[in-house]
Amino acid sequence: MTNKFHSVKSLPQLKLKQVYIETYGCQMNVSDSEVVISVLESDGYSLCTKLSDASLILINTCSIRENAEQKIWSRLEYLRTLKRKDRDLYVGVLGCMAERLKERLLENGVVDLVAGPDSYRDLPVLLAALSGGGKQINTLLSQEETYADISPVRMDKNGVSAFISIMRGCNNYCSYCVVPYVRGRERSRSPQSIVKEAKEVFEMGYKEITLLGQNVNSYLWKGDNKEEPYESDIDFSKLLEMVASVSPLLRVRFSTSHPKDMDDSVLHSMVKYRNICRHIHLPVQSGSDNMLKKMNRKYTREEYLSRIEKIRKLLPECSISTDIIAGFSGETDEDHQNTLSIMEEVGYYMAFMFQYSVRPDTVASTSFEDDVPAEIKNSRLNEIITLQNRLSLQSNLADIGKEFEVLIEGYSRRSKLELSGRTSQNKMCVFPAREYKVGDYVKVKIVSCTSATLRGELIE
Repeated sequence: MTNKFHSVKSLPQLKLKQVYIETYGCQMNVSDSEVVISVLESDGYSLCTKLSDASLILINTCSIRENAEQKIWSRLEYLRTLKRKDRDLYVGVLGCMAERLKERLLENGVVDLVAGPDSYRDLPVLLAALSGGGKQINTLLSQEETYADISPVRMDKNGVSAFISIMRGCNNYCSYCVVPYVRGRERSRSPQSIVKEAKEVFEMGYKEITLLGQNVNSYLWKGDNKEEPYESDIDFSKLLEMVASVSPLLRVRFSTSHPKDMDDSVLHSMVKYRNICRHIHLPVQSGSDNMLKKMNRKYTREEYLSRIEKIRKLLPECSISTDIIAGFSGETDEDHQNTLSIMEEVGYYMAFMFQYSVRPDTVASTSFEDDVPAEIKNSRLNEIITLQNRLSLQSNLADIGKEFEVLIEGYSRRSKLELSGRTSQNKMCVFPAREYKVGDYVKVKIVSCTSATLRGELIE
């Protein structure tokens, strides 16, 4: 997925101080791009909507999968043609790929600047140094950086939903995952700064926020912290309640949860506050204990299903989505069948599904052989996708006749006579427009569906 952010300024700017930014990958990268724009605007830059207007092009990158990196290399080759026409144009690579590849990115002759996820404060200094000749790089990872004091420039298109990063880094070291190596160790942002940002976002007119972290359930702010002392530690469940208390009209989502850390306290907070959305993204990755152990996921199939059971008990209306990897090292057909069976048992309403690809520097890359043939990976992934399409349809069919509150995000793709928005369960719903507008809450009764979308009638 590529997000191209648009200018928030209408006055014409000198090309010398115009930046164009593209973001690839996860929601964390989107949030980071908003921090980057805030830093650059403080240095006199403005955001432009056309590559041809830019003096600086930034690519915020993802390294989670090999094809994500290949997209970046292809994009850089296109930018090479622009640089040939404009010698004053600078190109920078940010984010995970910058952190992983470092100097290699500077060797292809296109990239002038490389900045890792913890070096965005230094962008003005790096950019100033470019004018003196020579390429610039900063990929130092930090034990403290959270960008807590920077107010992100909101670049979303609908003005309804905003992302708030609550922590950075990851300590889990799943054997297939590159994130701990490119984003560093876990560190939590102060709850005071998070609540302050949530209040600012709500006052700006946003109706929904998503709290972001590689593993939000491990969020922890120590009560004896000298910067902002609290009577006790603030864990994720307490933080959720603090943010939900900003206003009952502000929806609160969060992503991503780790099954080993998803405890009952978070579920009890969700029960207590109706504006905490009834949706949990709980990556399973595999339904096989053999694969889960090899992936270093630190939970078993039984433990994962016990979490699902508790969610169903406390929050029966909660939807559950997941991540699934097909064809991990040593995966047998039995392992694959266990994945299909856990999908059936849980009944996910949606899933992100991928073939395993080896990521350099991970434990899997050095310790395990990538021994599942490509054609088998592809076949297993297709089975997973086919099953998930059926499960998504089943989940949506079960909603027919039910009533939901929907937050309007915009017009439907097919007609200006219809509006679309999401339920608390994160399901997309389409319904007649009438006099309603983006940002309104409406009551909708579901009358039909596809595997991807609910269709409803407005309830006056």
